[in-house]
Amino acid sequence: MSGVRLLLLGIVLAFGTAQAHQVNLSTARVTLGADRAVTVEVALKGSDADRLAGTAIFDAARDAVDPAQVVGSAAAITAYIRSHIAVTGADGAPPCEQGTPALVPDGDGVIYRASYSCRNVSGDIVYRSTVLTETDPSARQVVLIGDGPDAPQALLDASNTSVMLSAPAPSLLSTMQRYLVTGIEHIFLGYDHIAFLVAVVLWARRLLPVIKIVTAFTVAHSITLSLAALNLVIIPSIVVEPAIAASIVFVALENFFSRDIDRRWRITFLFGLIHGFGFAGALREVGLPPNAVAVALAAFNVGVEIGQVAIVSLVIPALMVLDALLAADRAKPARAAPLVYALSALISLLGGYWFLTRIIEA
Repeated sequence: MSGVRLLLLGIVLAFGTAQAHQVNLSTARVTLGADRAVTVEVALKGSDADRLAGTAIFDAARDAVDPAQVVGSAAAITAYIRSHIAVTGADGAPPCEQGTPALVPDGDGVIYRASYSCRNVSGDIVYRSTVLTETDPSARQVVLIGDGPDAPQALLDASNTSVMLSAPAPSLLSTMQRYLVTGIEHIFLGYDHIAFLVAVVLWARRLLPVIKIVTAFTVAHSITLSLAALNLVIIPSIVVEPAIAASIVFVALENFFSRDIDRRWRITFLFGLIHGFGFAGALREVGLPPNAVAVALAAFNVGVEIGQVAIVSLVIPALMVLDALLAADRAKPARAAPLVYALSALISLLGGYWFLTRIIEA
């Protein structure tokens, strides 16, 4: 049974104590005025501010910052943000003159406000930020450029730290590439989605049932992802997230009672509708650019699909290898029931843990 223990160890290391749907995200609104004055507002989660600036403003029990602690820690947090954002001219031009910044509490986070005078800077103006991304390459910053709810958006990360304020909106190709990568990253960081996919294919030994399962999951989550992302159907996350965890427990426990992989696409389609609302929650955190909603939505969805195909393409060959290693007759390898039961038990425990924590946190 060394092969079973090896795969179990790999999944434990992959899942471990990881929490699903961790979103390492900050937001910013940058406005360029007619007099070449730039205002910047950066919103940062309180727990992230504590981690980055070494402060203690966030109260996890209340899921909120302590206003008094924000006042006392303003200097440290302001110093961190100020050192990680800049407003400058393009092509090595000098920075714009910065006014005195301010930091205010905002629910579970803080808002940093600063103004810049760029009257002495000619040409385009560039906003740069390495807030969060300098220490965590997976972090993102959503930048709203201008006032109003329909302001253009840009997505900054560790490899793309600046946006041109006076340049035209990002091209459709650039938008498509960024949301495609975001979709791929989300499925690989969404440990609950990975657990669900692994559980539904544990009995699979033929390609056709796997194709039916992946297709059903894709069609289903595409429907609800689109409806939710476009605000046509909204289900609160306090309902969606426990339901996703419950779906994981269901398919994992079903492996103990049924090996009918040919019909499993049906239940996968049903639960895929629920998972689509989870994907939409992650996409809503990033936001959709008003000038390219359809392109961004389609690219994100394709990215999710690429990610889940990659996961299944790794899991199925690994199971096939274990079949050969564990088979009594190497000429006729079969799926070892103890392997499926052990993995299903582990996945059901993970799903149960996620279900309880999400119910409690709700």
